[in-house]
Amino acid sequence: MVTITIQELTKRFSGSVVLSSVDLQIAAGELFFLLGPSGCGKTTLLRHIAGFYKPDAGKIWFDEEEVTRLPAHKRGTGMMFQSYALWPHLNVAQNVAFGLEERGRPRREIEHRVAEILEQVKLDGLGSRKIQQLSGGQQQRVALARALVIRPKCLLLDEPLSNLDAKLRLEMRAEIRHIVKQHGLTAIYVTHDRDEALSMADRMAIMDAGRLVQVGTPEDIYRHPATRMVAEFIGETNFIEGRALRASSREGYFDVETSSGTLRARTDGTWQPASGQPVVLSIRPESLTFGNVLDSPNRFPGQIVDTTYLGATVQYLLQLPGGPLIKVCETNPQEIRLPSEDEVRVMAAMNDVVILRK
Repeated sequence: MVTITIQELTKRFSGSVVLSSVDLQIAAGELFFLLGPSGCGKTTLLRHIAGFYKPDAGKIWFDEEEVTRLPAHKRGTGMMFQSYALWPHLNVAQNVAFGLEERGRPRREIEHRVAEILEQVKLDGLGSRKIQQLSGGQQQRVALARALVIRPKCLLLDEPLSNLDAKLRLEMRAEIRHIVKQHGLTAIYVTHDRDEALSMADRMAIMDAGRLVQVGTPEDIYRHPATRMVAEFIGETNFIEGRALRASSREGYFDVETSSGTLRARTDGTWQPASGQPVVLSIRPESLTFGNVLDSPNRFPGQIVDTTYLGATVQYLLQLPGGPLIKVCETNPQEIRLPSEDEVRVMAAMNDVVILRK
């Protein structure tokens, strides 16, 4: 495993800035996710770490070794591509052995290591199969085995599950995390799928327009988004515009005037709103309840205009008078509320309402 340090990394393509002064440190043994919308720079950053691209400015370190200009084949990284990039004319064992053969390892060592890694990724006994004879999930495991068999310093994964169906994606999330931890690898995983990131990552970085917007654990980023973009990208949320009034009588909270009255909320802890400052409140649908929340002034009267039953959950759209539509999500619903002109009320705890800069 290796600690990866990125300092002031900048890259331009055809005059457009794709990475802008990126600073990041990924700890040894960490499963780290790069998450963001298409075109945000996450794959470009991964390819710089792999050695496929050279930056216009900045440096990359593996532990104490600067690798900024070191060729990809000398960095000791294993790479999994979105397309798997398997050789169709080679069988499973030959595909997995390719990296070891390129490194000139002895034949007996290659055979032993290939058999060992195929067992670990649950492909033992399939070494003689042609790639075309494998399912998508099995091909994904071959690509993972090929990346791991060279015993890399770090594993780089570029949207490796995007070509699998939903059921296989769920299975392979746990498999990849287990294998990464079993091998003690530093791993960097690029995806635009927030569920993959939330369920697998030790830490993650949200990227937008070539910059790191926020870095933290999945829980930190989900519960304490730093910007509207992060709040919206990492999960469903409701936005309510308002104006900061004052620090509340409860330490760490602020009163905000909105179309639903005065609400009490918090920031992510890195700033405080000024009196009169326009702000936006972020409230996750699952944090809203039709029940009573003690010690909270955050009440939202409205009318249910749409109901969606999903078995484990039921989702409601609530029209606030003079305000926006908000989504409410109930888990394990005991009753289903149908759309009606009758007024209902939902509430949110103060800690579940986050103030964002407008």
